[in-house]
Parts: sequence; structure tokens; C-alpha cells
Amino acid sequence: MSDRDESSVALAGRRLDEFAERVGLIRDRLHQVVIGQDDAIDQLLMCGLTGSHALLVGVPGLAKTLMVKALAAAFDWKFARIQFTPDLMPSDITGYELLGRREDGAPEMVFRPGPVFANLVLADEINRAAPKTQSALLESMAEHHVTVGGKTYPLESPFLVVATQNPIEQEGTYPLPEAQLDRFMMEIRVAYPTPEQEQEIVMRTTAGPLHLPEAALDHRNFLELRDLVYAVPLPANVAAYAVKLCGASRPDDARATGMAREYVAWGAGPRGSQNLVLAAKARALLMGRTAPTEEDIRAVARPILRHRLIVNHRAVGDSVTSQAIIEHLLKEVAA
Repeated sequence: MSDRDESSVALAGRRLDEFAERVGLIRDRLHQVVIGQDDAIDQLLMCGLTGSHALLVGVPGLAKTLMVKALAAAFDWKFARIQFTPDLMPSDITGYELLGRREDGAPEMVFRPGPVFANLVLADEINRAAPKTQSALLESMAEHHVTVGGKTYPLESPFLVVATQNPIEQEGTYPLPEAQLDRFMMEIRVAYPTPEQEQEIVMRTTAGPLHLPEAALDHRNFLELRDLVYAVPLPANVAAYAVKLCGASRPDDARATGMAREYVAWGAGPRGSQNLVLAAKARALLMGRTAPTEEDIRAVARPILRHRLIVNHRAVGDSVTSQAIIEHLLKEVAA
């Protein structure tokens, strides 16, 4: 090995050690306030480290809001929470214009930014808002800007939306359109705690108010971490496996499996393949490796694909879920 190659390996090792140290510190800060939920925290970290949106699904009382607030505090991000209700208007999210005056006394329209002008926006119970309001949030998620009064206002980077949904209460809700669902990198399912974890939660929360963690890094440090994730080399076989997995989920594709043809109305699009690879890169670094493997793709496939597979009426009648189809794909589609 040449001196140049040895120098490159040493540099990669130092960057990996720095990444592990910083992310480990963030993990520790999150666990100071959130008990358990290791998988949900790691998946949320993958979204955070890649600047991607996330959808949190779980029953009330599982610390979803606390988890997101703790993430914003650990990254030292500006945080905003929007409680979605049926009467919420687009301007309640984006902001609005009102009549003001210039220094010379002449009238002018002044823009007042809404809560979407933050680094991390928690959209609580997003499916309670009407489609028109959801579309206002979709523009900011897709384009990283908002348009009010014919003018475009950019959003500061990083910009992430973490939305929550309650899976047990569907009355008075509006299903999220497929285009908006596809903007979320992951659908993260928050499970009940174990009895031991629940006892620790009770002990902590009844002893006094909880405090959010201190920031583990600043804005520049975060951008360095994000750039490092994007710079991770991608082996061709890993990219090919991500593409093959998504292609097998599309019922009209020649690569589709029999179960996909029978039960899937719409499969995962190219954004599914992109997100599989991006999350695999982040997972590889979290696991202390310098490049993703096909196993990383398999590990992140469930939260990335389950909200992208739209099942048909036959699947509903046969009680076949998108999760079951993903399990089938992971068994049938060879790397």
C-alpha cells in the first residue's frame, strides 16, 4: 500500500471515529429523556443525519413529541410544533401578509413568517388537517420554500418535518395523499415499552419535570456530519439491490413477484430506491463501517417501504398488509 493510500485510510478512520463520537453523544442525550425506543431513535437519527422527513406512528402517550423535541435540542435546531386540526388554515403554517408601513409612512404589505420557518417542525396529528392545508406543508417539504402573496420565501437549512399519526382514532381524519407520503423517508412505528422500561418511565416522570438535553453539536458540526453521510462510497451491488427490491414491488414491472402482482396497486418509486441507499449509508456509519452493504438495505427496508406500497382491494379483503408484502419481498428478492 502506498503512502497516499495509507494516508487516505487513516483519514477515513479518523472521520469515522469523529462521527461515532458525535452521534454517540447525541444518542446519549436522547436517552436522557426517552426511555427505550432504541429502534425508533436510531431511525429518527438516520432521518436527522440525512436531512430527511419522518412519519411517526404510535398510540398516544409513547413520548413521540418528547422524542422529537429532544432530537431538536440535541442538534441545537430551532423547533416548532403545529397541532393539526380540521380548521387549520394554510396561512397558519406558512405565515401571512398584513398591511404595514414603511419608514416614510407609505403603506406596504409585510410578511409574517409562520411556524414552518424552523429547522425541525413537528406536525402533530397531521392527518387531522384538510387536504388544502396538507398541500401547503407539502410544498415546504418538497421545495424547501413557501409561496405567499406571489412571493417565494426560502426555508433555512436544515429543514425537516416530523409528522405524527394516531393509528387508533380515524374519525375526523383525512388520509395523506400518496405524493405527501412519498416525501417521508421513513414511517417509524413507536411501540409500547417493556414492563421494566415502563416502570422506569413512571419513576422518572413522577419525580419532577423532565428537562430537554443540552445541545451536542452546533449548526456547522451538523452540516459536516450530513456531508459525511452523503460522501460515503456506494458499492454498485448495493445500489442494484435497492433498485431490484423497489422494482419487485411494482405490479406492472417485469421484476414483480407474484404477491406484488396480486396485492399491490402502486409500488415504491425511484424515491424509495434513493431513500433505501441514503438510509443504508447512515446506518453503516452508525454501525462503525465506511460503506453500506446489502444487509443495511434489508435492515432499513421496512420503515422506508411500508408507506410507499399501496395495496389494492383484494389485499384489503384478504387482510394482506404492506408489511406482509415487504416481508415477502425480502425473502424472495435475492441480493
